Amino acid sequence: MLGSGVLAGFPVVDLKVTLIDGKYHEVDSSALAFEIAARSALRAALKKCGPVLLEPIMKVEVVMPEGDTGSIIADLKTRRGQIRRRDVRGTAAVVTAMVPLHNLFGYASALRSLSHGQATFAMQFDHYGRVPKPDNDPPFRPAIGMCA
Repeated sequence: MLGSGVLAGFPVVDLKVTLIDGKYHEVDSSALAFEIAARSALRAALKKCGPVLLEPIMKVEVVMPEGDTGSIIADLKTRRGQIRRRDVRGTAAVVTAMVPLHNLFGYASALRSLSHGQATFAMQFDHYGRVPKPDNDPPFRPAIGMCA
């Protein structure tokens, strides 16, 4: 059950379950019966607890000429990046930001274009963050033929 979750079929993480009570009956109890009961209880509990989708957040470090700092920071912000730090290393500016991985696809090309090929970047996984809900859009629309 945890491998497919209740929200868009994604796995469930960061969960603690405590079994408080249970009974065993010689005739009706079996490993399969307990597994079915556990799945049913977990599915019902997960629907009630308000699960959220998470996305990988990357720590991105961009090294660039000082003159390109404004346009590169603006581009990072359009990618839902949160600027954490700005430094200077010699004649280069360094910006550190947290950016969702999904928004970094195509970033190498955009960075080359913004800096005329002079900026570089490195990224590494930092943590998982909550996926924001789209404005005026349900998170998952029913498929054709399904009730809303």
